[in-house]
Amino acid sequence: MARWQTNAKVAFIGSHGIRKTTAAHGFANAMQRAGRSVEYGREVVRDNPLGINEGATGEAQLWVLVSQIRQELTLAPKAEVLVLDRGVMDNFAYYLRACGGEDRFAVEPMAREWSKTYDLVVRLRPDVDLSADGVRSTSDDFRMEIEQILDGYLGDFITGERLVDVAASEIGDRYDWWPMAERLAALMGEPLFADGVPKRRPVRRRASQRSVDSQLAFGEE
Repeated sequence: MARWQTNAKVAFIGSHGIRKTTAAHGFANAMQRAGRSVEYGREVVRDNPLGINEGATGEAQLWVLVSQIRQELTLAPKAEVLVLDRGVMDNFAYYLRACGGEDRFAVEPMAREWSKTYDLVVRLRPDVDLSADGVRSTSDDFRMEIEQILDGYLGDFITGERLVDVAASEIGDRYDWWPMAERLAALMGEPLFADGVPKRRPVRRRASQRSVDSQLAFGEE
């Protein structure tokens, strides 16, 4: 099997409770079915010993930022595609909120530069209700604070074809991840399907997904 010459990194980002984990798993599964090796990076904030949600301190969110980068450095060399449940960009938004809008530890230059290491960033928009999972906040106000902060700088951190918006309500078991996989392969300048892996047949998409796919601008193989 011919491997990709350069490993890819894909981050699913946004505030909490917007189906990022479901989306990341779905995309990772599509890449595996294409015959590509995949590593998965889970949301590191759940391991934070310093506290999470509205009461998190700047130090707590700094721990998350550093842990996110450490995880990516560890996993990225292990597979052709690293799929991440969060990235530096959205963790930076939580950090700014925890610091009252002030970059207390001067990490913006690092976050900005690290954002350049992502080959594809999928931002999920919060058009679904929050549901309790025993860990993350169920405050709509808190979630919107994070989204507003992210709106303020994401366009400077990630530009062009590397950034795609998807409504959280679109994400589910029947979501077609192949157009996104095709987009990543095109950005990498590599074939999507590994040698010997049959190419998929075209699928019929739900009408509500067509507007999302029109952003991707990559046809069926």
